[in-house]
Amino acid sequence: MLDVGLTVIAIWGGIYYPLFMNRILAKARFAVLIPALASILGALLLMFQGSVAMVTTIIDVITEGTKLKLTIVEILTAVDAILLGTVLLVIGYGLYELFIDEDLEVPPWLQVQDLDDLKSKLIGVVVAIISVIFVGVFVDTDRAADVISYGVGAGAMVTGLAIFAFATRKDPSQKNRRVKGGTTEV
Repeated sequence: MLDVGLTVIAIWGGIYYPLFMNRILAKARFAVLIPALASILGALLLMFQGSVAMVTTIIDVITEGTKLKLTIVEILTAVDAILLGTVLLVIGYGLYELFIDEDLEVPPWLQVQDLDDLKSKLIGVVVAIISVIFVGVFVDTDRAADVISYGVGAGAMVTGLAIFAFATRKDPSQKNRRVKGGTTEV
């Protein structure tokens, strides 16, 4: 009886335990599937709502002759929703590609090799969103007094993102690329 107990402990501790943990850890990456799908669904929703707002604005301009500045603000608001949807789409695709299926067929500009690629793509889209928000404030006559504060805030944010991107960038010659099996190659 004692020998059986020691055999079970030896098997659990020596042979099967590492295999068991490896399987659990390998499968745990699929937990990212939920936020990836949620990001993609959120992206589709924002893109749809931004597109509807854009079409509504166009119809209002044609039927009611909406003033130019109001049209600009409404168009920029719609573009802002579409750009935010793009950010969520990039996040969803990037997470899915990094954790679930590295062979996902996406355009080359959307391919994510590591978290640094995802970070740089996100910074680019966030800068575009900040620019759109600032231009919306700039042309909105009701918020003319806010232009300086928004401009300084937007400039500080873009400067901070640029410094962060520069400080955390990898040397292209040292950048590792993923290959099947989880190993990297230069």
